[in-house]
Amino acid sequence: RPDCLYTQTGFTQLRALSRSGRCRPFDASADGLMVGEGAGAVLLKRLDDAIRDGDRIYGVIRGVGLSNDVAGSLLAADSEGQLRAMRQAYEQSGWSPADVDVIECHGTGTPLGDAVEFGSLCELWSRDKWSAGQCVLGSVKSNVGHLLTGAGIAGLLKTVLAMNARTLPPSANFETPSAKLNLESSPFKVISKPSPWQTRDAKSPRRAAISAFGFGGINAHLLLEEFREASVKPARKSKPSKRVSQESDSLDSMA
Repeated sequence: RPDCLYTQTGFTQLRALSRSGRCRPFDASADGLMVGEGAGAVLLKRLDDAIRDGDRIYGVIRGVGLSNDVAGSLLAADSEGQLRAMRQAYEQSGWSPADVDVIECHGTGTPLGDAVEFGSLCELWSRDKWSAGQCVLGSVKSNVGHLLTGAGIAGLLKTVLAMNARTLPPSANFETPSAKLNLESSPFKVISKPSPWQTRDAKSPRRAAISAFGFGGINAHLLLEEFREASVKPARKSKPSKRVSQESDSLDSMA
């Protein structure tokens, strides 16, 4: 866990803390981040094992991308590194960016950081066909602050719970889009109230993406899909082997 005194002093020196005391990702009044505290955990299992064991499956991980910036610095995010992580996840999953309904952004509430992340997303979607506002952007940091070492798990838990509640989660403290983002002419929108998370059609599961970016340009992007039992093969009846092996073609699930 991060040391609160260290992080509060450090972010004060960097002038990254919100002077208004509110985290407003992608908002015109965004003026910095707020530090929060928290921890979280999920249980990962191979999908066929979770089905066999009768676990409640909250979601299925379809792709993960990891990268480190080349041109970035400790304090400035770099779009090239973010895009490498994102594209890696989509290549692994076989999805197109426009297949995603919701993106849980890193979204710290710092104008520069949010602008770089938004630009990365626009570039990622630039080769896809899309309609304005079709994908919801959000950041749990608007609710609980920046948990630093726990920021990624906070975004994952928020997204998993929203998916199971079939509800598009709102972003707190959002009123007016930042003029620097040109949100209205993009595939994205930020909502301030919860709304039903509808599927695109009967065959399409709900899908989401989650980003977590760290100091020094450490980038992670995860693609999450709703679990639908009818769309997977029946669980095998044989008992699992005691020998643990890595299977590159198996899928992880959260149970």
